[in-house]
Amino acid sequence: MEILATLGRTLGFSLAAGVNLYATVAVLGLATRYGWVQLPEQFQAFNHPWVIGIASALYLLEFVADKIPWVDSLWDSVHTVIRPVGGALIAVAALGEASPVVVGLMALLGGGAAASSHFTKAGTRVAINTSPEPITNWVASLAEDVFVIGLSLLTLKFPLLALAVSLTILAIVAWLARRLWRWLRPRAPSSE
Repeated sequence: MEILATLGRTLGFSLAAGVNLYATVAVLGLATRYGWVQLPEQFQAFNHPWVIGIASALYLLEFVADKIPWVDSLWDSVHTVIRPVGGALIAVAALGEASPVVVGLMALLGGGAAASSHFTKAGTRVAINTSPEPITNWVASLAEDVFVIGLSLLTLKFPLLALAVSLTILAIVAWLARRLWRWLRPRAPSSE
């Protein structure tokens, strides 16, 4: 059962980190620091006041940047490497003691989950930016914030439920990616 809880923490936090790494780290840090839930020992890495402070400051910066059309896409492009790496690091922290092979596999899983949610977010925001009014940016950004904080809190308190939610989200993302690929393929210019 503990392996499923670890997998739930890995996927839940990694998916959240792919959308907003700084909010995820801030929630982990605050939850660890103030004992909101009993976390495994390996999450003490997020407990340091500097980690919490920097993550919170960067979250506030992202909160503002995410509301401005095209600034949000620029911010997302800068974070194309940062969020998946952060998701991989959180996945490794969620694991605790393990063999190097398992650590590597969890890093790949966490990084892949963070990358999938990051690219879904970034692609959606580029599409939203084509709209002439700014309201959709605000709505999308606030929905992302609610998603990240909600999934992080769910993962903290109920890792098995977070596993089910995360697997469902990943299945939907994979289904949407496949549909998009099928739609784009006939429209691609031929190389003849």
